[in-house]
Amino acid sequence: MFLFMVGLGAGTLGSVIGIGGGIVITPVLTLMGFTPAHIASTSLIAVMSTSASSTIAYYRQKKIDYSTALKMVIFSIPGSIVGAFISNDISLEFFKLSFSILLMLIGTYILFKNSIIKNSNNSNSKPKNSIAHLLCYVGTFIAGIISSLFGVGGGIIFVPIMVLIFQMTMAKAAPTSQLILFITSLMGTFTHILLSKPDYLNALSLAAGAFIGGQIGAILSNYLKESMLQKLLSIFLIATAIKFILDVILEP
Repeated sequence: MFLFMVGLGAGTLGSVIGIGGGIVITPVLTLMGFTPAHIASTSLIAVMSTSASSTIAYYRQKKIDYSTALKMVIFSIPGSIVGAFISNDISLEFFKLSFSILLMLIGTYILFKNSIIKNSNNSNSKPKNSIAHLLCYVGTFIAGIISSLFGVGGGIIFVPIMVLIFQMTMAKAAPTSQLILFITSLMGTFTHILLSKPDYLNALSLAAGAFIGGQIGAILSNYLKESMLQKLLSIFLIATAIKFILDVILEP
């Protein structure tokens, strides 16, 4: 029941903001003492459930840009396979330290996301040069690695790429990100299943809550102001990152 509620909250937040619910689920599983491979694989199943649910809801609302999603998925899938292999070979201490850095970056991005989007929307120039697109697809590949390595989904990179490089609005970027997340997490989950054994009972509990949360988040996205949710989530992520860093430093 506890993991169901975690999945419900993570799915709702992930759907509204477009970054995937794994960013909430992975810290919880880490605090529960799972190994890195089990953390990533178990969380990724829940992320897949969230993104599938959100994709269905956003498909009905006709908010998904399928052309952009397809371009990014081509590069994110190889990354998700690489990330699954890496997660099998790292220690819990390295996982906590590297994940805490990621949490810091994500927390900071979410906190200042509105300013970044506003500056992007005020820009009259739409990057079309080869360097911008190269950065886009390299970033998408890295997002795939992060998705399977930490089980968080790559939405934290997918959304900024679509907003800053493709000049999409958040109303389009968040729904499109959910489709990319679904396909990327599906391939990552399949790879994890081949390499290790996810904790299916916990994963199903999280996934059930996350699926319902994905539907709720898609509906709330039409009415809810994101600012308060963003601030609370940023504080949670940064505080968790500090906790993980202290764990590694103070561990005997």
